[in-house]
Amino acid sequence: MKPFKSSGKIRLNANGKRLDAWLVYKCSDCGKTWNRTLFERRTIRDLSPATLEALQGNDPDWVRLQEFDLDGLKRKALRVDELPDAILRKEVAQGKASWTTLEIELASVFALNLRLDRLLASELAISRSKLKVLHGCGKLRGHPDRSDVLRHRIKAGMRIAIDLSDEDDRDAIGEAASNPKAK
Repeated sequence: MKPFKSSGKIRLNANGKRLDAWLVYKCSDCGKTWNRTLFERRTIRDLSPATLEALQGNDPDWVRLQEFDLDGLKRKALRVDELPDAILRKEVAQGKASWTTLEIELASVFALNLRLDRLLASELAISRSKLKVLHGCGKLRGHPDRSDVLRHRIKAGMRIAIDLSDEDDRDAIGEAASNPKAK
């Protein structure tokens, strides 16, 4: 099976007041195309004016959002190869001389297939087992709060609070968290 990549183009078909839309993918080997259905037989009045304009103009930002709709893509494709890396940007809202509490808010433009425990372990230089222990004893809390929050994919709007007051390496963890360089 050859990999397909988005062409960045939308194909539209109108039938009266109904509209079909597809995102066109191309085989990276032979150039053959595959049209991923975005929707079928939608009435034009059911679409927002902004969406209709984005479709008609092949708006690159709108198209990019569709390309990274992993759940939608997985419903239509046999296999989805996802990149394991993400570009991270850290912004420190308030630096602390003595790190006792670390609060993290995640923002993501696109859906990522990156588990929270892997992101935190890599960015805070903490082992995943230590994160699990912190969560188990109530020192790591997530919002939304779930018992398995560490095993779920990160989503925009997630908030994490970590109580580091009893941790010997809290300064190193705080420094890793506040390191502004992107990975």
